[in-house]
Amino acid sequence: MNKRPAALAATALALALALAACSEGGGSGGSENSADSTTGSSAAGTTVSHIHGLGLAPADQRLYVATHEGVHTPDADGKPELVGDSKDDFMGFTLADDKTFYASGHPTSGGNKGLIRSTDAGRTWKSLSLSGEADFHALDFAHGTVYGYDSTNGLVRTTKDGVSWKDGARLEALDIAVSPTDPGVILATTAEGVARSGDGGKTFAPGQKPAMTFLSWSTKDALYGIDPSGGLHRSTDGGTTWKKVSAVPGGRPQALTAVAAEHVLAATRTGVFESKDGGRTFEKRMAVTSSGGH
Repeated sequence: MNKRPAALAATALALALALAACSEGGGSGGSENSADSTTGSSAAGTTVSHIHGLGLAPADQRLYVATHEGVHTPDADGKPELVGDSKDDFMGFTLADDKTFYASGHPTSGGNKGLIRSTDAGRTWKSLSLSGEADFHALDFAHGTVYGYDSTNGLVRTTKDGVSWKDGARLEALDIAVSPTDPGVILATTAEGVARSGDGGKTFAPGQKPAMTFLSWSTKDALYGIDPSGGLHRSTDGGTTWKKVSAVPGGRPQALTAVAAEHVLAATRTGVFESKDGGRTFEKRMAVTSSGGH
């Protein structure tokens, strides 16, 4: 009943934070068709207009990039190459292991995918639940559980089997991160700052500054956050205090994934960047020129 207002509220939140998820440089903003001739392309003609999620397969360190036009991986020249044949809009995206990926988003025909899963490293996908009902803009896999922020309904939700869901708090957020040591601790990025839940997402304390766009929590003392201008911050105490480490190349952020304590992936308008020294320095893993469309 209240789906559309919640979705609009999420968009307003993104605008308030001046996030990369929103349209940049004119137009009506938030358009689902904002790709243009400035998008990056590989020799095969693949285009990427916006990055929504990042993952690194543990076994072979292969990079997977969820975008507005499907899941991509860098080719030999570091340009985006489509994985499988789906060019749907992949929003929430997370890796459970080398082959098992979870995602959400929108089919090219429109609507919401709900929760989908791939068991062959992104080549094919199967619908699990909430098709047409939910759009998870953030997904995290931890403690054998899928944690999601359903932007359509403005809810934090969790599932063990991908089918039966537990609904948590209703809030306006953009991203979530789950403690690697405590399944009950969830952080969410809000307009007020980082909000914390200690009861598995049932309730959240008010957000605390600094405001972050995206969060990723790899080990107990390695919580990373990226602010709206692309500044990378690290917290060693679960988000109570933060220290700015560096600025990610390319300006406004589009995605963040901490693979390990010192291993960080970040996406901006100009590509996907990788750091193996805790974010102090970055090298480009995949090159794109993004239009910034949502």
